[in-house]
Amino acid sequence: MGVPNDDVVLIQKGKKPGEPHVITVNCPDKHGLGCDICRIILDFGLYITKGDVSTDGIWCYMVFWLVPHSSSIFVRWPSLKNRLQSICPSCSVTFFLNDQTSHSAASPVYLLKFFCLDRKGLLHDVTQVLCELELTIQKVKVTTTPDGRVLDLFFITDNMELLHTKERQDDTYKQLNAVLGESCISCELKLAGPEYECHHGLSSLSPTVAEELFRSELSDKETRSQALSPDMTKLKKANVVVDNSLSPAHTLLQLHCVDHKGLFYDVLRTLKDCNIKIAYGRFSPNFNGNRDIDLFILQKDRKKIVDPDKQNGLCSRLKVEMLHPLRVIISNRGPDTELLVANPVELSGKGRPRVFYDVTLALKALGICIFSAEIGRHSSSDREWEVYRFLLDENCRFLLSSMVARNQIVDRVRRMLMGW
Repeated sequence: MGVPNDDVVLIQKGKKPGEPHVITVNCPDKHGLGCDICRIILDFGLYITKGDVSTDGIWCYMVFWLVPHSSSIFVRWPSLKNRLQSICPSCSVTFFLNDQTSHSAASPVYLLKFFCLDRKGLLHDVTQVLCELELTIQKVKVTTTPDGRVLDLFFITDNMELLHTKERQDDTYKQLNAVLGESCISCELKLAGPEYECHHGLSSLSPTVAEELFRSELSDKETRSQALSPDMTKLKKANVVVDNSLSPAHTLLQLHCVDHKGLFYDVLRTLKDCNIKIAYGRFSPNFNGNRDIDLFILQKDRKKIVDPDKQNGLCSRLKVEMLHPLRVIISNRGPDTELLVANPVELSGKGRPRVFYDVTLALKALGICIFSAEIGRHSSSDREWEVYRFLLDENCRFLLSSMVARNQIVDRVRRMLMGW
């Protein structure tokens, strides 16, 4: 009567250093399952080298070959398996009798508040601990005082759903104290109250900044300056071909573009939000920095996409997500210099994983101190964005008033986010 729970997700770790790990998912299908799986894989700091997805609309079978994005990433494989199993539909016969669209209750939000002496890289070091503990940052408010101290408010949820236990809280305190050391003045962890709603919004963006950050189409100049491939010698290009001649029942999408971190997630996220179903998909290995993706797809009504306007709309949306999945700009906020990073939020309400981690890591590598930081949501046109705002310390070794230095910061942050 279904597949045993332990066999829903199988993980075969590589036998030799550098050898890919293989994850197999075999369970009932649901809309957007491939996107949800790729999001968790990205959240654990793993990179998909290749993948195969197949479904008949009732049952699905997926195989992903993975390697860590960097040698410093420590993967908790049992936790990864548990997370993947938690999003897979039930494999028992009751799955076919119950409403498949039911959702689990939202995870409780906790407030982590600490007050300590500031230093370079502090914000990233704390973020790294939270990532390793599988604590997801929902909102953050960081403020530096004139006397060199910092007050950090992290609103977090626990992917393991154990933060209400003393053991889990003690482990969190222990890991944080190991990073903060004697610089920590106070540290407190509790369920978030009304203060979460107070910090739920985002400081208003000027119309000029909002237009630059959220514009749907890129000019040729922006495409050249913002979408260069890792070796900086050729432009990052994206090609999408629609073919209805190869299959009597499905539309074939053929995608070709320069590879980046989370590419498969970005493609599947877009298709999920457009109510496109994938019958079969292949994510080919990286070749000279480029990726080929072949997807046999259907509309929500399980028919091929034959309307030229729908085809062009889907192709345009996919090209934007492959070329420019994250937005990075620097602007002036009064007398201060502000770095802004934005990514589109899924219709399910989920933002992209590990963005805060990557941005703080890039700024730490550049030796730039963060004066204040915040995360919020912004609605623009017909979509919602997750926006990360960082006020940069003018006393760092970078001369932030220099256009060259600003471009270096934007480039370094984008490369970290894109995995280049």
